[in-house]
Amino acid sequence: MNVLIIEDDELTAKQLLQLLKSEKYSCDVACGYFDAKEYLDKNSYSIVLLDWNLGDGDGLTLLREIRDTNFITTPILMLSANSEIDSRVQVLDSGADDYLCKPYSNIELLARMRVLLRKGSKEKSSVICVDDITLNITTHEVFVNDALIDLTLAEFDLMELFMKNQNIVLTKYQLSEHLNKDNYRVIHSNLVDVHIKNLRKKLDRKDFIKNVRGVGYKVNKFL
Repeated sequence: MNVLIIEDDELTAKQLLQLLKSEKYSCDVACGYFDAKEYLDKNSYSIVLLDWNLGDGDGLTLLREIRDTNFITTPILMLSANSEIDSRVQVLDSGADDYLCKPYSNIELLARMRVLLRKGSKEKSSVICVDDITLNITTHEVFVNDALIDLTLAEFDLMELFMKNQNIVLTKYQLSEHLNKDNYRVIHSNLVDVHIKNLRKKLDRKDFIKNVRGVGYKVNKFL
């Protein structure tokens, strides 16, 4: 598990690093707001430990910026000496997955991390990515880069089927059957062609869904 520790206090950061390494976590340490942004831009993490008070910025501001980026759904555990209820509510409303007050027990910290990592693992299983296209089964959303694409229910169902079957040619009959269980209408309908034409236009990726002549269609990686 790859962990990003965002902590401007050198001693606290060192203690966290030693603790997590002893538990076999792989860790990066960011010493402040701008340092953290560089790490987040370059790497992906299983979990982020974020201190509220950073020397060159504010942890709450960084938290909001992270959550404003659609694809950064990494679990975030906020660490702070502020134990006020209103502050905790503010942090959770801003997108943190949990809040732990300093001073804290190492045992409790590790336990909360395990809970968030289990939760994050389950959520990731509902997200499918092919190149720069991301489909979220839970939220019923499709993104190209960070742009949300407006799809009909049928178009989303087709996208889900394609992305779950990468590199597999799906026949027009299979695609039609996926949309409609009425076999007669399935055989005689050109609805699949219409939906695929619309998908290509909305995604602005004409070659993403490739036509395999005489057989059907498949998702074609283009990056």
